[in-house]
Amino acid sequence: MSRQDPSSRRRSSKNALLGRRRFLQASATSLALSSVGGASESLWAGQEGRGISEVRFERPRGRVPASFIIDDSTCLVNMGHFCMPQFATAWPNRPNYKKPWKQWPREIPDAFVREFGEWCAEHGVKGKYSIVPYPACVGWLDRLLPGWSRRELLASLKLVRELMVPNWDIHPEMITHTRVIDLKTGRPMEEIHSGTMENSYPQEKKSVDELASYLAYALRILKNCDLPCEGITTPGGFGNRVKQELSLAVGEAVRDVFGTELPHYFKYVAGPNESTVPRLENVKDNGRELSQAVMNVWAGTGDWFGGWDGDLEPEPDRYCNRNATAGRMVELIEKREPAVMLCHWPGLFSQGTRKGFHAFQRVIQSLEGRFADDLHWMKVSEIGRYYAAKELADIRYAARTVHVDTPYGTPDCTLAIASPPPFDPVVVRGSKKQRLRRVGRRADLVEGSHFADGETCWVCFRLERGRTTVVV
Repeated sequence: MSRQDPSSRRRSSKNALLGRRRFLQASATSLALSSVGGASESLWAGQEGRGISEVRFERPRGRVPASFIIDDSTCLVNMGHFCMPQFATAWPNRPNYKKPWKQWPREIPDAFVREFGEWCAEHGVKGKYSIVPYPACVGWLDRLLPGWSRRELLASLKLVRELMVPNWDIHPEMITHTRVIDLKTGRPMEEIHSGTMENSYPQEKKSVDELASYLAYALRILKNCDLPCEGITTPGGFGNRVKQELSLAVGEAVRDVFGTELPHYFKYVAGPNESTVPRLENVKDNGRELSQAVMNVWAGTGDWFGGWDGDLEPEPDRYCNRNATAGRMVELIEKREPAVMLCHWPGLFSQGTRKGFHAFQRVIQSLEGRFADDLHWMKVSEIGRYYAAKELADIRYAARTVHVDTPYGTPDCTLAIASPPPFDPVVVRGSKKQRLRRVGRRADLVEGSHFADGETCWVCFRLERGRTTVVV
């Protein structure tokens, strides 16, 4: 939930790490082809001089990655209703907290979660879905939720596990999204002011370990609920004064609680002149030391479906107009940048009218109408992993052979290989070989296939950690 100035969620793109991909053309004598096996070596004997001239690590399946980030979601609790009086107490002079919250629904029912999740699954939409662990101090999701029966709480968690988890990253949005919790007592801090609200916490320097302990507290609650987490979402301005420490703390906490290889977090929204490409952080020794590596995943839009509280009129055209010729999502797609939408869960529910959800449906249908062959919906963790693999990949080629070395594997790895035809690409991993079937259009690329476009061969395969070889 963004309760701060939007600029508080931005970080200048100049801090992004420079990529270490290297497209190094080696001679056949300096790059032995024995690693692809004797058969492959004999296949391409005598092809020197007619071999590969360029290799590009392309976007997954040759498409623009797309994702939908949903903040302020949890089980049953309408965060708009329960957060408002707490924010009004902490910031009594802010007019945006003087709203008729008592008139708003206290619950966002599971029937709406099911309606939303099933519709998204039918249309292939994926993204990030927050589960606030102790939502607005109403109750603990791994214990009880006053106002709802134990059976209702367990059914709500089961729905998230079965319907949402397959297509959505689950994040804690810290512990309460409102009051800061004293980890020693498990109770909210006694005083109520901006310094004891998670949206502006902390207001003084905190160590990496202190921040990691706070994040881990939230993560463990979700682990108790059998919900997997590979990352976290910051509530509002959480961590604004400790950005470097926060990044390190995310890695420490998520690895400690869930053993995740590559943690990620969502905090920033890209402005018009900023990139939405995820940033790989805390990498040392030119990419060889990755024990603290974290992906910083960005959104590319504002929230225009119904606002933080679900009381605003949707503005779907700001994402995408009806014929998908204008709007922020269209801008990102045309720039070939990750097209990542942002909204808040109460804004989709829209106080029970579902106006925000209907606006979202219209946006997706408009995007499908123009960009059906050019979008690849992914979880934000999947986008982060893909770009980490891309950034750290060491690519070398000679004759008709490409070697890719990377510390992170990823599905749907796509390379564009410039070389004279004919093409019959084979992916080699150790003693295993996979011949990639041919498809007739680049839009039909899926994992395990290739597309020939003149003197360019597009290959799509599962990239494994370590070395993968492609013989075209």
